[in-house]
Amino acid sequence: MLIAHKIALKPNNVQATYFARAAGTARFAYNWALDKWQKQYEAWKLDNTQPRPSEMAIIQLGQAFQNFFAGRAKYPKFKKKGVHDRFSLSNDQ
Repeated sequence: MLIAHKIALKPNNVQATYFARAAGTARFAYNWALDKWQKQYEAWKLDNTQPRPSEMAIIQLGQAFQNFFAGRAKYPKFKKKGVHDRFSLSNDQ
């Protein structure tokens, strides 16, 4: 059984700025990865030997594509600033 903790935060202005920057960094990495995945997918159609990146945002994008190919979700879209901003940290960070 997997257990997770979901914590609601009430940040002050300095913390809110930091969180916005962290979400922006995660959004940038996700959008960068989506661009790379789209290019690699087109190349993969011709040659099945293209490698995949492996940072957290790229892993999340990989999960989005797994859900897409399994029929559980729509094709991943670019994320926009201020719309459901979020990021995650693993236990080692």
